[in-house]
Amino acid sequence: MQSRQSIVFGYVAGVVTGVTYGLNPLFAVPLIKYGISVDAILFFRYLLAACILGTVLACHRASFRVNGTQCKWLVLLGLLFSSSSLFLFEAYNYIPSGIATTIIFLYPILVALLMVFLRVYPTWQVWLSIAATFVGVLFLCHSEGAQPWPWQGFALTFAAALVYAIFIVIINRNRSIAHVSDSLLTFYVLVTGTVVFLAHMLLQGTSLAAEAAKFAAEPQAWLNIVGLAVFPTIISTATLAAATKRIGATKASVMGVFEPITAVVVGALAFGEAITPNVVVGIAITMAAIAFMILTGKEAQNKTT
Repeated sequence: MQSRQSIVFGYVAGVVTGVTYGLNPLFAVPLIKYGISVDAILFFRYLLAACILGTVLACHRASFRVNGTQCKWLVLLGLLFSSSSLFLFEAYNYIPSGIATTIIFLYPILVALLMVFLRVYPTWQVWLSIAATFVGVLFLCHSEGAQPWPWQGFALTFAAALVYAIFIVIINRNRSIAHVSDSLLTFYVLVTGTVVFLAHMLLQGTSLAAEAAKFAAEPQAWLNIVGLAVFPTIISTATLAAATKRIGATKASVMGVFEPITAVVVGALAFGEAITPNVVVGIAITMAAIAFMILTGKEAQNKTT
């Protein structure tokens, strides 16, 4: 049975995950505006993140050893996580960043449905929290008016949400990786992502040298890529794994409501997007839903066995 401290840590990790992942637009949108390709952004993001985390693990003399079964699952997790990043960043080309990051919050519902498919049933309190947070997110989605969204942007964002949901469920339910540390899991996910994006660049015919030259021409771009590597990549992935293992896949995904909230705040402060009454109502509803879920007890069904 988990200690109270472990559960509290799980909730805190869930908040950190949401906030840091919601910082994606802050660092990614300027890079796209510099004319740097999505493939190059993601490649340098994952490469830098893997180097930073790998160095930290090496300095702490952590073991990088995993068995064959664990390696297969870690590679799959890396493919899922990197695909989610790719779909989300491509969606930025069709719909506003705040809207894309908000729509991706479909993933708690997808996580809950996947868990039901696995015969793990969330409590009615959690279902109510999911419904309430979704209503809150709808308010956030309509904060920029009633302009139609290109279907490509919606499709890409839904795909990002789906693979992200599968990523969370595997971390929660797979016994092979249950004893792999959060940091080591994150490291192998990042290494896999680096290889994926390098291969994608080569297949697309993107010149790595040309993209690197764009970074050289924009010194600010390096600060943005470091921000992407540290906050919505290293920290977000590690805290997501920590939260999912401690409070369950469904609750961890609901805590991700801090992603769209952070994205909306970033849009207002960094990109001049207006904070409308819909935004205020949406944030109030989602915060109330999170408080209700935390205060109504444990969701024993969602623990990893």
